[in-house]
Amino acid sequence: MSDVGHTLWRCRRGTRELDELLERYMRRDYPGAGEVERAVFERILDLPDPVLTDYLFGYVEPADPEVVRLVERIASLHG
Repeated sequence: MSDVGHTLWRCRRGTRELDELLERYMRRDYPGAGEVERAVFERILDLPDPVLTDYLFGYVEPADPEVVRLVERIASLHG
């Protein structure tokens, strides 16, 4: 499996809302993302689902500014 295929597989979280947001980012923005952004996305994917949900739906703000920027970008894809 390619790195992109593996990352797309990791976007499948088991909840429709998370799956849709993460997969939308993968299709739309990930192909043009630089190494730093891709590394931040991988870190986001390492988070437990409840933490990721809190971040993406604005219940909690991440402490890491790089994560904040990417979470805001992904969250803006909702809708």
